Amino acid sequence: MYRRRDDPRGRMVAEITNDLRRYSVDAQHIGHAFAGLHGLNATDLHALIAVMEAELVGEPITPGRLGEALNISSGSVTALVDRLERGGHIRRDRDTADRRKILLHYADRGATLAQSFFGPLGRRTDEVMDRFSDDELAVVQRFMAEMVHSMRTHRDEIRAAPRRGAATAGPHGDD
Repeated sequence: MYRRRDDPRGRMVAEITNDLRRYSVDAQHIGHAFAGLHGLNATDLHALIAVMEAELVGEPITPGRLGEALNISSGSVTALVDRLERGGHIRRDRDTADRRKILLHYADRGATLAQSFFGPLGRRTDEVMDRFSDDELAVVQRFMAEMVHSMRTHRDEIRAAPRRGAATAGPHGDD
């Protein structure tokens, strides 16, 4: 990833890797700016993104699934959902098919705030995509889907790995 690449493909791979990193960092800065404007912390922002993504695919997220996605305890999820609901960002609805199940949705106020902040970025994104053919976009979409899968697989492996030194450290952490 950080080694020098001298062949044309290697240089292109390095450029793509650098662009992905820069895109990720810039996206984080934009997300943190939104969060800062609305009194949200990083976990709040990640929760809102998870709620939005679930709604976009037509499968609203439950609090339990949100906890799994964020890797936080059920007590933390409850506090998080309560906080976001009080702030007008999300709402809880009962599932019409199973009234015991709670589904999380973007609240109108939260959607309006997000649209007003991210709308200009969405327009810029549309302008960039308009410069590519459908065939080019299909390749980009396949590449991005595989990169997301690779990143999430790595994330899940890290989450599942025992913490370094947790099982072997003595009472003072240095045994």
